[in-house]
Amino acid sequence: MSSPASGAAGPLLVTGANGHLGRALIAQAPSDDDIRALVRSERAADQVRAVREVDVRIVDYTSREALSEAARGCRAAVHFVGIIKEGGGASYEDAHERTCDALSAAAEDAGLERIVYLSILGSRPDAGNACLASKGRAEKILLEGAVPACVLRVPMVLGPGDFASFSLRKQATSGFVALPGGGRTLQQPIDADDVLRAVIAALSCETPIAAALDLGGPECLPHHALVTRAATLYGRRPRVIPIPLGLVRAGIGLLERLSASPPMTLAMFDVLQHDDRVDVSAACKQLDLELTPLDETLRRCVGPETA
Repeated sequence: MSSPASGAAGPLLVTGANGHLGRALIAQAPSDDDIRALVRSERAADQVRAVREVDVRIVDYTSREALSEAARGCRAAVHFVGIIKEGGGASYEDAHERTCDALSAAAEDAGLERIVYLSILGSRPDAGNACLASKGRAEKILLEGAVPACVLRVPMVLGPGDFASFSLRKQATSGFVALPGGGRTLQQPIDADDVLRAVIAALSCETPIAAALDLGGPECLPHHALVTRAATLYGRRPRVIPIPLGLVRAGIGLLERLSASPPMTLAMFDVLQHDDRVDVSAACKQLDLELTPLDETLRRCVGPETA
């Protein structure tokens, strides 16, 4: 992977550095790249240190003062913070809008040259889904800030060891797989390495990109076809059991009423059921990005050698 340094001085600030993409960015960046990793707990800090010895700081992502102090001397920021399920005291507003508001102000205070923000395909301020609407408002905060911000909207991301790959592998290796609506939701999964290459490109381009770019993988297909495609790596063909969407939503709604922290919420479910179909040619051209073929991504992230 090419360096995110782009000849600029100062560390690269990475928020949410303990997540899969944050740790992968830190692991794949050249050893001479100076990175300042921000996390919210000592446990998260240990996860980052297990990957590589970098400057790790524990901060409150919603505090302008804390982020300004952490960003002092840095050249740019990558903002990986976000959630698709509220719970445990974490709200969409806190995770998305308040963190972006604090980061935008801190980036101006510290004199950062640019921000790269990872968002979700389908996000917009007027979205009917609470998560996508919150993400859309967060994007707007950064895009209207004083520091140029590049928003990268992505669909399902497949990387070694992440939850999406684990879930897809489990479905692909089952004899029967129950899918809401029969798995007709359109998916356009993107390789985690392609996301990181896009981040690096947005950091490295000579003129900062101040826009939102829609990214996705090279193929768009229904979820049931994605499961079948992954299953061929194991010589299997799971039988799809369609579950009516109304029944699934009713069950999730009941869980939300009975549990303070259900494993799934309606907002999260609707994000996962969002149809992802996007023309990525413009974004790929602007980022000089060549996408990894889907079959190669599935072999690397879902296939038998990863189990």
